[in-house]
Amino acid sequence: MFGSKKKPTTQIDQEQLALIKNAQKRIKQKKRLYYHLVIFIIGSAILVLLNVVLGFGNNVTLFGTQWFVWAVLAWLFLFVFHVFDVYITNKFMGKDWEAKQLERLVGQQELRIEKLKQKFLEQETKIAKEQAKAELENTVKPEIIDRSSLSLIVAAAENNVIGKDNQLIWHLSDDLKRFKKLTSGHHIIMGRKTFESFPKPLPNRTHVVITRQKNYKAPKGVIVVHNMKEAVSVATLSDANPYVIGGGEIYKQAFPFATKIELTRVHHEFEGDTYFPEIDTKDWKETANEFHPKDNKHEYEFSFITYERV
Repeated sequence: MFGSKKKPTTQIDQEQLALIKNAQKRIKQKKRLYYHLVIFIIGSAILVLLNVVLGFGNNVTLFGTQWFVWAVLAWLFLFVFHVFDVYITNKFMGKDWEAKQLERLVGQQELRIEKLKQKFLEQETKIAKEQAKAELENTVKPEIIDRSSLSLIVAAAENNVIGKDNQLIWHLSDDLKRFKKLTSGHHIIMGRKTFESFPKPLPNRTHVVITRQKNYKAPKGVIVVHNMKEAVSVATLSDANPYVIGGGEIYKQAFPFATKIELTRVHHEFEGDTYFPEIDTKDWKETANEFHPKDNKHEYEFSFITYERV
């Protein structure tokens, strides 16, 4: 036990092992080439002996030359080809060349796959827009569009302020968690300015951006439309409960389509430049109300309130 020493073990990394294997392979190639040379010399001598000394095939010629000369030349060609393969081909088309060719081919395949993905996404977006357009054209009265699944989600102050300079005025941790919980896995409809206020698209949600710009460029996976009707039609094609997340003008346009409002009412008044529309209690009924006092994570009191259309 005490004082015993373990024998050191020799470790060979993968790169060294590859070099050893390559060296062994080259040794085998050169040995086979040497055997080929010996057999070529002995075989040529036998052919000459058969023809010149023993007179075998003296009358056999090809293009005016003895047959054994052609046989020796054919054997010589095979030997020269073997030399070329061992020393020339291996030098220019060895392991490094194979690795570079593999890397190049893999890169080409990845590029093709990326192009196919982009093409598929463009086709999917185009089909969604065409379906939405067809839905709108087949609707006799646009104002009677099905709105049974569209919700508005918003955080608004007591004076209905929701933001200033395209930014939130407050930070309420529980409100952000609720927003994430409700909207994850759904389509979220927004205006261009709201979308551009995000550092990047929100994860696990399909973004539908409304803009008047006909050639607006958006990241992959973002659906661009040009009015609220089109946005609602696209979102409800595959989502039973899409959400409208702002800004102020988008909320106004979405009111006629919605049947539910998920409101975080911040119990304080703020100065701002963006407002949420006034909720008319004749059209909306409060169905849930959960109060949250201010604490070390929340600077203001707030309530989670749910309204449903009467």
